[in-house]
Amino acid sequence: MHRQILSLSMLLVLLVGMAAWAQDSNQTIPITQPPTRRIEPPPADASPQDLEDRGDQLRGEKAYLDSIDYYQAAMKRLPKGKESSVVCNKLGMAQVQMGHFDDAKRTFEKAVKLDHDNANALNNLGSMHYHSKKYGRSIKYYKRAISLQPDTASFHANLGSAYLGHKDLDKADAEYLQALQLDPNIFETRSNVGVTALMSPEDRAKYSYLLAKMYAKNGQLDRSLLYLRRAMEEGYKEISNVYQDEEFARLRKDERFAELMKQPPVAIP
Repeated sequence: MHRQILSLSMLLVLLVGMAAWAQDSNQTIPITQPPTRRIEPPPADASPQDLEDRGDQLRGEKAYLDSIDYYQAAMKRLPKGKESSVVCNKLGMAQVQMGHFDDAKRTFEKAVKLDHDNANALNNLGSMHYHSKKYGRSIKYYKRAISLQPDTASFHANLGSAYLGHKDLDKADAEYLQALQLDPNIFETRSNVGVTALMSPEDRAKYSYLLAKMYAKNGQLDRSLLYLRRAMEEGYKEISNVYQDEEFARLRKDERFAELMKQPPVAIP
């Protein structure tokens, strides 16, 4: 009952969005900062489950400060263990959505300490290190999350982004492909928010080119063309590789590819 699919990643995805975040989740998270609390403090006689459920509802309504209060109250009434780790992870997600990244990092660390097998908390802690551009550490946590839930597409997508930040394009390529095989739509939820928001323009262009390559290899030519155009708009400097990379062999036979290369879009600063 504690699991739910949310929309950072990949997250953050994070601020900015992280790489697909997981609340318990596979998608990115928009961040806003409501200025004040909206409701009364958590009632003293509420059960931990009621507090958690109310926290979930408030976070869904973007009342993040209030949801933090309810998650913290639930934590105080739960014994230490897996249940409190789940709530702790949700608390960290609410802190991320408020932009309180230092607090969120500490909270995710606590969630992992409470339950070493909480894959979502491990993924989110990896995303915090990604946010700080500590790619080696983020890779470590993403790998641990994947070892526990190998079929979670967002974890592989996040790991691919960490490898990309680490300048290890071959491993990034492999992880993106794995993510795509697990969920053909994974990058559609991450393209304009999530990890790309944290990248330099050069890395963002590489990211788009890699996605174009992945979609081409997977036979999804429409999406491949979309990301190839995006890479060009983002100023990818090695676009001529599209004529050599074997993944694009089928796409090169498509008339739309010829038209795109004949009239390439102008790079957008």
